[in-house]
Amino acid sequence: MSANDKVSTDGGHGLGQNPFAALSGLSLPKGSATVTQPAPNSTATAAQPARNRGRVDILREKAGRGGKTVTVAAGFVGIGLPEKEQLAKKMQRACGSGGTVKDGRIEIQGDKRDEVARILTEAGFRPVFAGG
Repeated sequence: MSANDKVSTDGGHGLGQNPFAALSGLSLPKGSATVTQPAPNSTATAAQPARNRGRVDILREKAGRGGKTVTVAAGFVGIGLPEKEQLAKKMQRACGSGGTVKDGRIEIQGDKRDEVARILTEAGFRPVFAGG
């Protein structure tokens, strides 16, 4: 390809036909230049969590824990470790007990299934009591 075959990019002549040129003769109403913001009391869901974030099983386990009961929330889909840790902290505060996040499951000390289900519902999950 030689230097004569290249297309000039200095903006010399126009591209030919303007597709919007036909619109200039029409008497179209002028658009408003202002952008309206939604009212603060509108039903925007940006501040609220999604209402159907999936099913989460709530289990009560005693096996292999020296006879102690542990409430386990398992089966999270599409949620990362930082959000699980945040949910675990909220559950620990609400239940007044300790807990941890292990293997993608949230474990809370004691039989606290009702409190855990309430917090998961508020976070937009669908808690399901599973097991005994």
